[in-house]
Formats: sequence, structure tokens, C-alpha cells
Amino acid sequence: MANTRSAKKAIRQAQRRTEINGARRSRVRTFVRKVEEAIASGDQKAAEQALRAAQPEIVRGANRGILHRNTASRKISRLAHRIKTMSA
Repeated sequence: MANTRSAKKAIRQAQRRTEINGARRSRVRTFVRKVEEAIASGDQKAAEQALRAAQPEIVRGANRGILHRNTASRKISRLAHRIKTMSA
């Protein structure tokens, strides 16, 4: 257990960050799931709209440190490619 005031404060900060980061991660996953569901349904228009909504959330997650930049870029790229191939 923490003994010093600064260590106790660090624990409080870590708990607060963990909650916030969990909420952010959940939000990103929700947006990605909506895109996945639209792709699965076969509705290209809905999938494109869902991706347009998800893209800023994914980038925001990367900027906040929830995802690595390259991971965010890869997710967006793969989703966009899957939507693009729906029309073929």
C-alpha cells in the first residue's frame, strides 16, 4: 500500500485515467462494431455512413493514446477496403 501523499495521489490519478480510458475504448469499439454490422448486413450506404462516423472516433482514440497510430490507420483502411469491395 502507498505510504506517501504523492503515491496515494498517483493511485487516485491512475484510477481516474483507467475509468476514462475504458470509456473511450468502449466508445471506439462501439463505432467499429456499427461499421461491422452494416457490412454484414450488406448495406453499402449504411456501411459508408457508419465508417464516416467511426473514422474520427478511431483517430481520436489514437490521439488520446487508446490505440497506436498505426493500429487506428490499419483499422480504418481495412474497414474502408471491405466496404469498397461490397460493390464488386
